[in-house]
Amino acid sequence: MLLDHRTYVCRPGTIRKQLALYQEYGLAAQTRHLGMPVAYLVTETGDVNCYVHIWAYENAADRERRRAAMQADPEWIEFMRRSAEAGYLVSQLNSLMRPAEFFPQPARVGG
Repeated sequence: MLLDHRTYVCRPGTIRKQLALYQEYGLAAQTRHLGMPVAYLVTETGDVNCYVHIWAYENAADRERRRAAMQADPEWIEFMRRSAEAGYLVSQLNSLMRPAEFFPQPARVGG
């Protein structure tokens, strides 16, 4: 299993706007291709301008195939255009991770 851990930082005061934009324009397209995430989280303490989502894939080829389909989806392209135009995001950090050998793998989620 391959986990794609993504951390996004928004300009102060804009995280709710970014999440609303995603919910309206990006969520359906993303979950159509990637399935439901393992987690979609907002910061409770620490940098309150951050949110994290984690996606599960069988392997790198599965991730590449599913993300390529998403990137070609007109609905996702429109979300990305609106997100860039809004300018709420400051940075993004992606980490591809796998479960430690001694820890049980999370249940398979998504498409």
